[in-house]
Amino acid sequence: MIKHIVCFKLNDNTKEECEKAAAVLRSMEGNVPLLKGLEVGVDFLHSPRSYDVILQVTLEDEAALEAYQQDAYHCSVVKKYMHSVAASSVAIDYLID
Repeated sequence: MIKHIVCFKLNDNTKEECEKAAAVLRSMEGNVPLLKGLEVGVDFLHSPRSYDVILQVTLEDEAALEAYQQDAYHCSVVKKYMHSVAASSVAIDYLID
């Protein structure tokens, strides 16, 4: 199994905009069949080193991760929206048991 995690810093990190971004990320549930698990969180500390929203998805294997990166819903809805509102992002992909 693979864990794919992305942390986003938003251009506008008001509570409303963070919740809107989180809702878009959560919309993948049921729309991206490759996902084995999905978790989304919104930061509440707002420290200088904090990111605003986190996405964690679990996928079967590296082939599923590659297919996820090309998934029509993920690309046309989620990536498109997140790229329009994010100032920056960081990601990590790793194997889990």
